[in-house]
Order: sequence, then C-alpha cells, then structure tokens
Amino acid sequence: MPNTIQQLYETIQQRKQNPPPGSYTATLFTAGENEILKKMGEEAIEVIIAAKGEGDDRVIYELADFIYHSLVLLAQRDIAWSDIEAELSQRMK
Repeated sequence: MPNTIQQLYETIQQRKQNPPPGSYTATLFTAGENEILKKMGEEAIEVIIAAKGEGDDRVIYELADFIYHSLVLLAQRDIAWSDIEAELSQRMK
C-alpha cells in the first residue's frame, strides 16, 4: 500500500521548489508562514465544528484539509515527514 501522506508531502515540497501557475499550494508558500498558520487554525476549528454537529463524512473531509495544511507547514519549515513518523513511533513505546 502506498504511503499517501508521504506522497502528498513530496508533492507539496515539489510545489514549494517549482511553483506551478495557479497552484493553491504555491500561493500558500508565497503568502508565508503566517498565512499557513491561519489556514491551519481555520481548519482546526472546522474539524471541531464537524465533530460536534455533522456526520463522519464531514469530519473526514475537514481532517483531510487540516492534515494537508499541516504538511504545508512542515514543508515551509523544512521538517521531514519522517521526523513526524519517528516522533509517533516513540509514543508507541
């Protein structure tokens, strides 16, 4: 099974390095870290609202948005996805 998060992270990194015209991801990098953090905050709130009053499909959708924006932040800060995996692995011990 392919690692979807790793593949998405690599795509985000590519768009950071070679921004294609019209790319939403590229516009986030151009706007800077504060804009990325703002989007993460908005998405976090949307996850909470969905979990409190909407169905599972909406929770899945909003969590996917939050994870995507989290990956953009990691790429912005040059933090590898493998660093997150290593931290999560430590928590299983």
